[in-house]
Amino acid sequence: MSTIPITKRGAELLKEELHRLKHIERPAVIIAISEARAQGDLSENAEYDAAKEKQGFIEGRIQELESKLSAAQVIDPASLDVTGLVVFGATVDLEDLEDGTKLTYQIVGDDEADIALNKISISSPIARALISKEEGDVVAVHAPAGNREVEILAVRYI
Repeated sequence: MSTIPITKRGAELLKEELHRLKHIERPAVIIAISEARAQGDLSENAEYDAAKEKQGFIEGRIQELESKLSAAQVIDPASLDVTGLVVFGATVDLEDLEDGTKLTYQIVGDDEADIALNKISISSPIARALISKEEGDVVAVHAPAGNREVEILAVRYI
């Protein structure tokens, strides 16, 4: 099984979700199933069907999270010794050379990506273009929205 890069914070969030599912959601759905079962005829019991469906979802998500965590390679950007180099976990300040827009992105694992929080996936076109570049470099980004040139203003490891 290949390793999956994930930031320290991303791993913490997955562990928190796994803990919540195992210790809060799973016991709650077991109680809901037993209460619905106590109502009698299971063939026409919507509460029972809904609880069983939720149980299936929870168990599937638990397996998925355990699998991801077992394959995770946790990377703490603050502990890296790569001054000025864009690497996984780095937060990068950019300027779009076409319109002067300033952007900030953190390069994270696929499961952590959230554009609303300025976290982009390591497999995204912009992250792939930025990896191993340095502060001051001008980088051509070939994205579905079109080709852009950006300048790397700063690289931080937070």
